[in-house]
Amino acid sequence: MQRYFVETDYSGETLFEIQGENYHHMVRVMRMKSEDQVYLVFKNQIAVIAEIAEITEDTVFLNERQKEIGQKELPSHLTIASGYPKGDKLEWIVQKGTELGAHEFIGFPADASVVKWDGKKLSKKQQRLEKIAKEAAEQSHRHVAPTIQLFEQKQDFYHYIKEFDVLLVAYEESAKKGEQSNLSKALQEIPKGSRVLAIFGPEGGLSPKEISIFEQRDAIVCGLGPRILRTETAPLYLLSAASYQWEML
Repeated sequence: MQRYFVETDYSGETLFEIQGENYHHMVRVMRMKSEDQVYLVFKNQIAVIAEIAEITEDTVFLNERQKEIGQKELPSHLTIASGYPKGDKLEWIVQKGTELGAHEFIGFPADASVVKWDGKKLSKKQQRLEKIAKEAAEQSHRHVAPTIQLFEQKQDFYHYIKEFDVLLVAYEESAKKGEQSNLSKALQEIPKGSRVLAIFGPEGGLSPKEISIFEQRDAIVCGLGPRILRTETAPLYLLSAASYQWEML
């Protein structure tokens, strides 16, 4: 059943009107008709199964049939911050990270980042990533479409990290030294409802200077197992570990 995110809160009303992009997808792409059913996901994370009652030239009218049950989101908000990688790797991180439950994605210019994006390029890139995140959230039946923030200046990113309760920093030098306990311990001790930021470097990794800055903000520096992971693989490892610890155990 197709899933659509609605840019309003669920108010208790049982008749819904869909227009714009969602209307186009329902009518022009999916060729839906009366009595077809879809999931509608509202901004306050309530999802319902709704049945099409009528289709006009610019509006689809739907009636609520039942609410969706079940928890689809991680118990803590886990944000992935990636130093800008090369090529389309950030798109891969956003798509797969959304499927694994990330709440937000951040891009920032790390010391080792080769990619240099100005404000105009960042705006276009953000629109592209928001579209990828929304489609991945629909596909994976999320109750939230992750948000995207792309920073042009690293100082703005350093200021933003103050908003989080817990900082985790994946550092390949920790993995090389055999550190394997910090991540496991942190995931076990993080309270439900926390805002967690996990920071990853680009292809060249994070610099000692960056690690020092993060440690001054009480970040937990951790290895991700005995192997060195690519910049696009490491966030998926951490998200999988968090899901296992928080949802499976």
